[in-house]
Formats: sequence, C-alpha cells, structure tokens
Amino acid sequence: MKNSNEVRLEKVVLDVLKPRDVSIVELGKSLGVLDGVREVSIIVTEVDVKTETIKIVITGEKLCYEDINEELNNNGCAIRSVDELVVRKLS
Repeated sequence: MKNSNEVRLEKVVLDVLKPRDVSIVELGKSLGVLDGVREVSIIVTEVDVKTETIKIVITGEKLCYEDINEELNNNGCAIRSVDELVVRKLS
C-alpha cells in the first residue's frame, strides 16, 4: 500500500569522476546555486592524469537529484555511486 505523505531529499553524498580541467571551486558554485541547495562540500580523493575522483556532499531543503545529476553532466562529470542519502518524511 502506497503512503501519500510527501518525502524530500535533504542530503546526498556522491562519488564522482570529473575531468582535471574542471575546477572544484567552479563546480561547487554551480551546484550551490541549484534550488534547495544549502551547502556543498567537495573533497578530492584521487588524482589521475586526466581525471579526479571526488566526494561531493550536498545538503539542503528539498534537493532535486535530477538537477544535481544534470549539472554534473554539464560539467563533464559522471556519478560513480550514491554513497549516502537522507530523505525526510513530511508530516
């Protein structure tokens, strides 16, 4: 039986592969202006010749995963995995 209560995404932690020529400062800013985003944290975890593996933590009110994915794609990035989610049920 489906529950009709609304839920919202409030935190997402992503493992992302990005081109080295994409600045994490600019990437963070481009994610930070998305609707619902309160905070973006980016940590570089691995560096290769042409790419970097980064961990991105995004928190906020009513995040839109599709918008986040689209913005990453626009910057040449690929989500490798979703490592953590926080979803809140609205009463």
